[in-house]
Amino acid sequence: MLVVGDLMLDQYVYGKVSRISPEAPVPVVEVESESFFPGGAANVARNLRALGGKVELLGILGDDAMGRELRRMMNQSGVDTHGFLVDKKRPTILKTRIIAIRQQVVRIDREDKRRATNGFHQRAINFLKRESKTLDGVIFEDYGKGFVQQDFLDEMLSIAKKAELLTFADPNAHHRLEFHGLTGITPNRKEAFWLAGIADMGAGQEVLKDRALMEVGKLLLRQTGVENVLITLGEHGMCLFREGEKPHHIPTAAREVFDVSGAGDTVISAFSLALSSGLDPSSAAYVANQAAGLVVAKAGTATVSPAELLSALE
Repeated sequence: MLVVGDLMLDQYVYGKVSRISPEAPVPVVEVESESFFPGGAANVARNLRALGGKVELLGILGDDAMGRELRRMMNQSGVDTHGFLVDKKRPTILKTRIIAIRQQVVRIDREDKRRATNGFHQRAINFLKRESKTLDGVIFEDYGKGFVQQDFLDEMLSIAKKAELLTFADPNAHHRLEFHGLTGITPNRKEAFWLAGIADMGAGQEVLKDRALMEVGKLLLRQTGVENVLITLGEHGMCLFREGEKPHHIPTAAREVFDVSGAGDTVISAFSLALSSGLDPSSAAYVANQAAGLVVAKAGTATVSPAELLSALE
């Protein structure tokens, strides 16, 4: 599986708060520890690899210490990084989260969101052309950071379709892209309503009786020609929409919610891997739901192992 998208590094700084700053009405965080995790498209690749998939990662990073750390971490996890494109004119995206008393105090983003140059896009297109014969599918992960643009996406999808690859995407509500004819998309409720151009008046208690949600799912199928629209619904689980079939609701599998960071990455990873392994869409959605239920019970951008997932499925 190839993951294409915005590469990021997530930094978590943990500390304690015992006083308010005399300089401004803000807490003073005394740092106790810190940790780094792959973020963005890199976290999707990490999730795929943790679930046992063979993964290649394609995206842009900076010529800096954060970029080298991200490459090291991905290589260590078993993800192929030959698709890493180094841009000396932009920094590696770094998101720093300050955590105190198990709560996020503030997040600091260091990034350059300018459109990637045509040279980097062409190198990425050439990479897919070379690797397409060895792949089962492609996942596009756009976080609106400048790499995935409509013309680039269209060209990549054309190559993927010619190679008969499965194609997936997780839409981003801050950067509109048109997804046509993909195997699957996995928007959350907010993203789904935004894509459909319908105002969300709030979720009902019974998913299949939520008329607005049912209309959004059907509308996205008609508008995009996507085979599987899997809308994630937080505490209400997920709902799978397929042309010519009744919507399929999967209740949440989460028993405890500690951190929802990266849960969407786990969903698209498990769903795409399950479909590429031969499962039918409903079963693949069920697997993705179980994986998400496991990952939200962990701190940070976590992953799920095959053993954990098998245990949950049993």
